[in-house]
Amino acid sequence: MVKKLWTSSFVLVAGGWSALLLSLFYYVIDVRRFRGWAMPFVWMGTNALTIYLVSNVVDFDALSARFVGGPIATWLDATVMPHFGSVVLALVGLLLCFLFCRFLYRRQIFLRL
Repeated sequence: MVKKLWTSSFVLVAGGWSALLLSLFYYVIDVRRFRGWAMPFVWMGTNALTIYLVSNVVDFDALSARFVGGPIATWLDATVMPHFGSVVLALVGLLLCFLFCRFLYRRQIFLRL
């Protein structure tokens, strides 16, 4: 973090936005009971320590580059918009993390301390 960034006004604005978003998600998920869209966050949250440890061993960026890197990323950069291939690479890496967490969640595998 940049030390100059943490001014008192920045902390108040960030805290205010965090409180507003927390109340919005509480209302949507707990009060209105719209929970289906939040399941990937449950998968990631129940295996947060596991995915952190696995991401130090398994290079998800290299795996996503195997799937959509090289000519696909170059084609996306040339036809869609510049640097769009990098965005797709990052999203595929995140998707691989979510799929791994879903696999662990479905098998009831949790790393607990």
